[in-house]
Amino acid sequence: MRRKMLWGPVLGALAVVIVAVGSTEAQEAAQPACAAPVAPTGELAPWTTPFPLQAAGSEEGISSASLPVGRAARLTLLQTPEVRYPLRPEKPGGSVSHGGLVRIDVREAGTYRVALDSAAWIDLVRDQQALRSTAHGHGPHCTGVRKMVDYSLTPGPYILQISANGQPQMTVLLARLP
Repeated sequence: MRRKMLWGPVLGALAVVIVAVGSTEAQEAAQPACAAPVAPTGELAPWTTPFPLQAAGSEEGISSASLPVGRAARLTLLQTPEVRYPLRPEKPGGSVSHGGLVRIDVREAGTYRVALDSAAWIDLVRDQQALRSTAHGHGPHCTGVRKMVDYSLTPGPYILQISANGQPQMTVLLARLP
């Protein structure tokens, strides 16, 4: 007599094992809590001295929202419905999120890093085109830098589109890499 196998319970048990193993690995990979903030070094050193900056809500107002290379800004954002993005952000965020536009002027070709203290979505726009990033990752542990995105840039003006931020303020830094 042939036995009929019940796949439901077997697959359910397998799923429990996979989730348990994944949770254990995630806990082991988690960074330890920070006893105190750590000041970043090198090209990220300006992170600790941000200047206040109001994000623009449209291209027309972007001239007053300029982020110089090698500087950090404590950026005040707008509610998403108030922002008119030049390009629709890949992740625009909802009506309760925050965003804005910042002008960046590059004078020298090279690799530039945008560092953020949040998980906001960013698009770097030039000539109505979003640029592809060359690298992205997390900032150094305990520095407050949560996200870093690198771009290969040539001289000229750019628009940094920030979207899907959960808070009305954030710190952002633009650094040229050696």
